Amino acid sequence: MNFPDISWLALLPTLVVMGTAFLVLIADLAMEGPDREGLGWIGIVGLLVASLVSAMLWNSHQSGFAGTFVVDRYALFFNLVFCLAAVLTLLMSMDYLDTIEVRTGEYYVLLLFATAGMLMMAAATDLIVLFLGLEVMSVGVYVLAGMARRDLRSSEAAVKYFLLGAFATGFLVFGIALIYGAFGTTALGPVSAKLASSAGEQRALVLIGMALLLVGFGFKIAAVPFHAWAPDVYEGAPTSITALMAVGVKAAAFAAFARVFLHHFAGLATDWTGVVRIVAVLTMTLGNVVALLQRNIKRMLAYSSIAHAGYLLVGMVAGKEAGGAAVLYYLLVYALMNLGAFAVVIALARRGEPNEDLDDYAGLGFQYPFLGFSMAVFMLSLAGIPSLAGFTGKFYLFSAAVKSGYVGLAVIAVLNSVVSMYYYAGVLVKMYMSEGNREVEILTHRPHLLATLLITSAGTILLGLFPSWAFDLARSAFQSLS
Repeated sequence: MNFPDISWLALLPTLVVMGTAFLVLIADLAMEGPDREGLGWIGIVGLLVASLVSAMLWNSHQSGFAGTFVVDRYALFFNLVFCLAAVLTLLMSMDYLDTIEVRTGEYYVLLLFATAGMLMMAAATDLIVLFLGLEVMSVGVYVLAGMARRDLRSSEAAVKYFLLGAFATGFLVFGIALIYGAFGTTALGPVSAKLASSAGEQRALVLIGMALLLVGFGFKIAAVPFHAWAPDVYEGAPTSITALMAVGVKAAAFAAFARVFLHHFAGLATDWTGVVRIVAVLTMTLGNVVALLQRNIKRMLAYSSIAHAGYLLVGMVAGKEAGGAAVLYYLLVYALMNLGAFAVVIALARRGEPNEDLDDYAGLGFQYPFLGFSMAVFMLSLAGIPSLAGFTGKFYLFSAAVKSGYVGLAVIAVLNSVVSMYYYAGVLVKMYMSEGNREVEILTHRPHLLATLLITSAGTILLGLFPSWAFDLARSAFQSLS
């Protein structure tokens, strides 16, 4: 009997994260009270080890499981992004879980399993393996969204996310089934090779399947018209999990989206770029316009996240090496900006008082200078102000669109970015031009949250001032796509 080729080295970063999750699950049996913080540190150490393994594999190209799973620089780049997001989420969670009265070890376990699912999605070269990674990630996040059991908003968020997510997954699975029906395989390599020769009913099946895949990916990235779940789920979920959804889930979806469409479905680009271009315009515009009306900071950041999905779709439409590398780079800087912004939201929260209204930020800049400075950095970067990471990310995305001939799309994106400055500046106006007496627990008493803010604010500034090394890394990662 011939067994398929299995390269465990290709699966090593994912195995490290999954092994860490099982270790945390076992350690949870022995840890009680304040010692439970150690569960978070076990998770962080495991994620750092997975990052180290990914860095060590950078110059290798490993595939296994009959070619359905690959570790190339593309997958490894996303491994580093996912591990960074998960480490920062765990750091901010350690000080936050007491605030929302969540003391269960399952929180850390589910977060690690969700991260393992993200790693699987980035490395999948088979649509079935991609689906398995998506479900491992999604099931963990569904439960985490409802982890604050004492808060009805959290339960509502979990139910909405689960029901709509399951519905959207059905479209994805149906699309996979149609592509299998057309070619007799779900492996992306053979599918890509057969696209050029497809015709008649076979081509019709492929196009319908591709459209259904777009629906599935569109839901996960919160693109219009599949965005309706995002504001309610972002607002209701624990803020640390909202940060993970806004960064990790979106990055994982784009990792799979770009591998499938920019690389393997590049031969059908003329069939899908027109649709994605329209979706990009609608997503940017709706996200920014509705964000103008929000008074709740988490809902505002939710619509901001929708708008940024539109910017990333501009890079998808641009395609080629410049567009693909710009998408990867922007996902990295977006992770730092957004995680930092949600860390500030956590800093203001108190037990029984989420303090998520914009008015709660009045006077923050003068009362708590470091918090105000950090939030200013994140808001200005998200708005695309020069010398910060958000500006360089948008520059790479929009210039890629211009180079590919989509000048009109780039102009619309720039105009949307200008509109977004209004609601980002609204937070700064509240912090520095309004009086307030909001009491916030001193950050030195919450060292994990302080570390999160230091890392994200420093990263946002440094990637804005010195972007070339990270962009070269992203370009090298995209060039290795397989």
